Amino acid sequence: MIEGHCLCGDVRYAADAPVLWQGYCHCESCRRSTASPVAAFLGVAAKDCRFPGSAPVAYASSPGVRRYFCGRCGTPIAYESEAFPGELHFYAATLNDPSGYAPTFHVHAGERLPWFDTADELPRFRLGTSGEKLDRG
Repeated sequence: MIEGHCLCGDVRYAADAPVLWQGYCHCESCRRSTASPVAAFLGVAAKDCRFPGSAPVAYASSPGVRRYFCGRCGTPIAYESEAFPGELHFYAATLNDPSGYAPTFHVHAGERLPWFDTADELPRFRLGTSGEKLDRG
């Protein structure tokens, strides 16, 4: 079971499902939507997710992409993309207990800000515009 919430607590989420993956995204869109140098996500089957509090607000940030956030405090909550059908990606920092978060990869590493890096040896991938794996970098 995963559970999390926004800063003010209006939007809460829960999922009775295993986490499919955990990773960092360095793309400009994720950085701008979170106002941070990197976004930390975990993927869950969308059918197993629920929002027992207020529903998050959806914003279509680009074609086929919806970003969910709290309409009251503005906290980014989740990401959904047609490129990942059936998945909902939650921001790891919104978990009730983010200490158990364990990322296993970086995506869009080619867009990483030169002044920011994580101290890890996880795989790093540059991705094409349709999400195909091009090379390690």
